[in-house]
Amino acid sequence: MERTSSIRRKAIARQNKGEVMIAGEQLRLRLHDGKLIKDRRYHLRTYPNCFVAEELIDWLVGHKEAPDRATAVCLMQHLMDHDILHHVCDKRPVLKDAKLLYRFRKDDGTFPFNREVKIFMRGQRLYEHLIGDKKSILQLREERGVAYQRSFSGCQLIDWLLHNGEAESRCRGLELCRALQEHGIIQHVAKKHDFFDSGLLYQFCINFRRRRRLSALLSESEQGNNEDVAASTPEDSNADSPPQEDNSAFQSVRLSKDLKQVTSGRRGSLNSPQLQSSGCPPLVQLSSVRCNPKSVLRRNFTCEELFAPGAPLIKRVLTVIGDAMGWGFVVRGMAPCYVQAVDPGSPSAAAGVKVQQFVCQVNGQCVLYLDYRTVTRLVMTGPRTVVLEVLEPLE
Repeated sequence: MERTSSIRRKAIARQNKGEVMIAGEQLRLRLHDGKLIKDRRYHLRTYPNCFVAEELIDWLVGHKEAPDRATAVCLMQHLMDHDILHHVCDKRPVLKDAKLLYRFRKDDGTFPFNREVKIFMRGQRLYEHLIGDKKSILQLREERGVAYQRSFSGCQLIDWLLHNGEAESRCRGLELCRALQEHGIIQHVAKKHDFFDSGLLYQFCINFRRRRRLSALLSESEQGNNEDVAASTPEDSNADSPPQEDNSAFQSVRLSKDLKQVTSGRRGSLNSPQLQSSGCPPLVQLSSVRCNPKSVLRRNFTCEELFAPGAPLIKRVLTVIGDAMGWGFVVRGMAPCYVQAVDPGSPSAAAGVKVQQFVCQVNGQCVLYLDYRTVTRLVMTGPRTVVLEVLEPLE
């Protein structure tokens, strides 16, 4: 019982951290759409993809995300404490309501993609896949006389993982599902059992698509200790409320405009790739991959230049078979897209994917004139085996 309570406390803590990541990512995407994040020049130096703290505080108050400036500062400091954003020069550990430049870590490749984050992103990707499946296993089911919406049995989920190439064997599928439970992503509907390859019912604990209110982050952090105590008490037999399908989810795979994102997860790395999104059969710690946030290209290229007569490029067709962690490469660019980073030891590295390669086709579909969002989506929503046609510079 003590072990179960300890695992549940850790799951709650990880779930709370996941909520912060989702809220931070939703805010980042909104700020990009609102043009608050952009390249800014200060003292003869250009800082890419950053925002002015004072302007952000104005925006938060104006959009009713915070009742006043002091609360808005506390909210942003909460994100700083969780490594979501930082000062562009890392000279200030606290956020000041002043004309100082800050940046989201996902915009400069310094976001810590550790094992917990990768598993969280893997859970997000699986959630999106299951929600979007017309014949989804998430259905209204009954256990011991109680009906639970969008629930699934343990054996059904493992069957689904095997059928969709998400797990190599039932044993690996069971390890992945238990990792998702330990990280507060799925749980037994009555919170009474660990994950088993059986007919017991489980649900997702997190609705990744729900729009998060930033003001809720502070209250959640204040209630953390109380939640830990509640986790040790007898389990509640009521099911969690069903997730809703509105608003955007945490998209670790979504690269913002010319962003400097570099991840170390496999499927999450392109992502997400990830978020994504990631779990791991051996459940081992993977080192995080970081690289220069600046583009690996010396200059921008047009699609016409790539196919101009005499262009110093060679076409290659690469087949990347993703593992439980994904594919392991990052794409950037608005058209054409190119490979910004490759995780050493990943499936993409083994297949010959290299930085500076231009992506021409994904699974037979021409992507030369598509932006990184669309290319990323094609890979993430496609089969586990990805066939890439690339152009790489002649050495």
